[in-house]
Amino acid sequence: MDKKIVFITGVSRGIGLEIAKCFSNNGYFVLGTSRSDFDLAKVLSSDECLHLQLDVTDRNQVSACLDQLKEIDKVPNVLINNAGITKDQLFLRMKNEDWDEVIDTNLTSVFNMSKLFIKSMVKERSGSIINISSVAGLMGNAGQVNYSASKAGLGGFTRALAKEVAARNITVNCIAPGFIETDMTDHFQDKDLENILNQIPANKMGNPQHIADLALFLASPKGNYITGQTISVDGGLFMS
Repeated sequence: MDKKIVFITGVSRGIGLEIAKCFSNNGYFVLGTSRSDFDLAKVLSSDECLHLQLDVTDRNQVSACLDQLKEIDKVPNVLINNAGITKDQLFLRMKNEDWDEVIDTNLTSVFNMSKLFIKSMVKERSGSIINISSVAGLMGNAGQVNYSASKAGLGGFTRALAKEVAARNITVNCIAPGFIETDMTDHFQDKDLENILNQIPANKMGNPQHIADLALFLASPKGNYITGQTISVDGGLFMS
């Protein structure tokens, strides 16, 4: 397949935005979503992109999105499920809605988006699905039962779907970032940051480019014999 079209959820900041920049710089037409309006073309300095204001947990909105993309002949062959939220709280104090919102955004949305595009990938016998998980899904984090469960679920989803579609030349993989420098980590106090760095053998935090570069590799022909894997990018924080 000659076309290079990537669909990235949660594109307005952090890891999602860095992935968008990386793929744009490597010749991809970038389709990016966020719940709020966002000038993706301005940020990427490119017309080879389209922002869609989309709630990936809303199946009616998701379904309508496919019709829109078919009209402009921009159905992607690479899907990156990056959208995610946290609602941290000790389990004894966790509200039902804290659980539901995190599971819906971090896990159910991956089902919604993958279901949306998998038929076209099967028809073309080509495609790549990359799910952005977290080391929290591998090792668990106190105060993040909902988040850890949602990210652990991504691992099982990835392995099962990879087995179903591998014969169709479709890869499905997971990237599990550790502590990455984004606006979500900017609020860390010096003492908290020191404690975090002491847990990481590399003694430093990662940056979004580390995740973007790996995603680009997995989506490329060089990565097409890798499927069903969860790859940690965490400076050695979690070693299986």
